[in-house]
Amino acid sequence: MKTIYDYSYLQLEELVLSLGWKKYRADQIFQWLYRKHAVTFDQMTDLSKDMIAQLNAQFCINPIQLVEKQVSRDGTIKFLFELGDGAFVECVLMTYNYGRSLCVTSQIGCNMGCTFCASGLLKKQRDLTSGEMVAQVMSVQLELDKEPDRISHVVVMGTGEPFDNYDNVLNFCNTINHDKGLAIGARHITISTSGLIPSIDRFAAEHKQYNLAISLHAPTDELRSKIMPVNKAYPLGPLMACLRRYSVENNRRLTFEYILLKGVNDTPEMAGKLAALIRGMNAYVNLIPYNQVDENGYKSTDYKSAMRFYDALMKQGVKATLRQEHGNDIDAACGQLRAKHERMRQQ
Repeated sequence: MKTIYDYSYLQLEELVLSLGWKKYRADQIFQWLYRKHAVTFDQMTDLSKDMIAQLNAQFCINPIQLVEKQVSRDGTIKFLFELGDGAFVECVLMTYNYGRSLCVTSQIGCNMGCTFCASGLLKKQRDLTSGEMVAQVMSVQLELDKEPDRISHVVVMGTGEPFDNYDNVLNFCNTINHDKGLAIGARHITISTSGLIPSIDRFAAEHKQYNLAISLHAPTDELRSKIMPVNKAYPLGPLMACLRRYSVENNRRLTFEYILLKGVNDTPEMAGKLAALIRGMNAYVNLIPYNQVDENGYKSTDYKSAMRFYDALMKQGVKATLRQEHGNDIDAACGQLRAKHERMRQQ
């Protein structure tokens, strides 16, 4: 059954009109969902019984169920959900000094094939609908309703390639951003991509205010193609030209995500090449400690080496941050917990 979360505010207006209702009913339903956090249509007391019956006949609200919740010593929480078709998805809630940030999954599995990533342990089965992504946010928010807290930031950086599911991801962002709903600010929403140039150009032309992050992870074509096969289709030269077009078109700062892999991309030489690649751009580098995945064989860079890499970038005029580690005592890497449950199911 289709979830009502699949509808953005404008789509919900079109839906209620198609049902023969007044347009303002969409506003009521939207606020019940996202302001009052209704979990059943029967809670929507300003709708008639006939309206509630029609909604119950055609839609569900939340299409996912919590399967497992892991809590790290540092407060990071990993959620595993089961969808209506039995597939598993996961998301991660991290706490920072500026608020609560939720990392959301956009696909079941991933076809990008990054050699260091747990997401690719299971190949893509399908895209998530926008409603299934909204459901991740709402399910976690309902957990937080037990506390005086809320999700303040969302990153679409979990399992999958968000720009391989472009329409659903943008619809999801529009829903959680809407000022009559969760009202998560556009600049508190980040979409990550491994570098799908046609989708980046499309995103640039739409002038959305959502943040754009590029999963870079290597400063040369040779290394990037080795660890990220997507680079063979969209190598660094065309990708960087595309990103410069985006920056000019939108006057927005880019984020380059760079996972530090011990002895692979964390050397001073690599820092110099990375600085040369992006120097002069309106961008910064987010250096990320690696959550080790046993199946992939990569190791996490130690703190001293990570700081050496960070210092090398800063000295060469490239702004960088070193992200604190989150959830290294749980199945924190994207896809890890889901892969474990898939293996258990098959046994």
